[in-house]
Amino acid sequence: MSTPPAAGASGPGAGSGRFDVVVVGAGPAGSVAALVLARGGARVALADKAVFPRDKACGDLIGPRGVQVLEDLDIRVPDAGHGSDLLAVGPSGRRSRLPAFTGRTYPGHGIVVPRVAFDNALREAALAAGAVGVRARVTEVERDSAGTARAVVASDGRRLAADVIIGADGALSPVARLAGMLDPATALWGFAIRAYVPGEVPLPLLVLLESRPWQIYPGYGWLFPGADGQANVGIGVGMGGNRYSVPLRDDLARFCTLLRERGDLRQGADYGPVTGGWLRMGGTGTTPAAGNVLLVGDAAGLINPLQGEGIAPAMISARLAAEAVLADPRRAGTAYPQALEGAFGRYLPGASALQRTLLRRPRLASASMRLVTAPVVRNLVAGTWSIYWNGLVDGARPRPAAWAARGVEAVAARLPGPSSWAGPPAGRDEAGTSDAAPQVTRAG
Repeated sequence: MSTPPAAGASGPGAGSGRFDVVVVGAGPAGSVAALVLARGGARVALADKAVFPRDKACGDLIGPRGVQVLEDLDIRVPDAGHGSDLLAVGPSGRRSRLPAFTGRTYPGHGIVVPRVAFDNALREAALAAGAVGVRARVTEVERDSAGTARAVVASDGRRLAADVIIGADGALSPVARLAGMLDPATALWGFAIRAYVPGEVPLPLLVLLESRPWQIYPGYGWLFPGADGQANVGIGVGMGGNRYSVPLRDDLARFCTLLRERGDLRQGADYGPVTGGWLRMGGTGTTPAAGNVLLVGDAAGLINPLQGEGIAPAMISARLAAEAVLADPRRAGTAYPQALEGAFGRYLPGASALQRTLLRRPRLASASMRLVTAPVVRNLVAGTWSIYWNGLVDGARPRPAAWAARGVEAVAARLPGPSSWAGPPAGRDEAGTSDAAPQVTRAG
């Protein structure tokens, strides 16, 4: 790895040239990858089409595993407060308090940080570590005749050449598509919208809804704490294997009406502008690596299929990818998927299969959610629900709820569903060294 520059340049004209690694996308995954790489001595470009600070549709909650990554990497972010327990509201309106447990490898709390501030803080940390900021919309992946990616090319013609390319560019990942790694037909899709609304929220509220009595709504609504007296309100749906346009604004309006009726929002509290985004969940729709192209975060489809968390998996995967590159860039395409398997392989495939099962059986799903929020039952299952649903089985401290959650994870893993962890395509397990003439895959 070459010596990184003294400071991270940024701007439309910055960063053309040769790098050890080009990271495309400066969200949490891209910025963490760039930071770890730069600290490890790599010359890394961090490219994004947006001007920062910029906003993203999100619940703004960073879970315990994400908090641990921030602590491990000594990254400081302007959090608006800590969150621990969560209130889950069943279709009947009954509430179950899901306790937060301190694990062996994670704290017993999350933090609340608006994405506009969180993403900017992570990107600034990466630039301070030596990453070169590049404002660019990537539209081409240039390959040699052996199939090795040699560079990404921006819409203005700038060429960013590198030994390794990391796609951290979201659920619809142009890098994955241009590199031939995206297979939308095998993905587990979702869509969510969110807005900010005046309100003080003592505990994060997650509401399981019904489309009609005993027919579960294929998603959930949330009301989470926010900064400066503004709560984060949103609604998301799972779509299974089909990605299609879904009009959620009316559902969000009805959900806010329900929150006012139940006293969770004050009367007259109205939400502001609405933003939305696609979700790709469960490690589906891509292979995480092909040759010297690695995918992290939402680009790798690592969103939790049961509760929609994406930030912690994004940062964990980004760190794993960066560490694999620093250890041996020629073997990163093999080492990184193995590391992902170790981090997520016991949870995500089963959670994906469980989500598919619940989507196909809305009456069973409705009955199940009514049951686990019913009196007596909710007290018995709350701890298990909290640990399993939030993907916290690995690293949990020994306790009955953790043992039960491990059992749920084992049962879910036996449900039918496609494998989420296919390895790299044949012949693409290592970064090549060919000097063959480049070929170009173009966007559009």
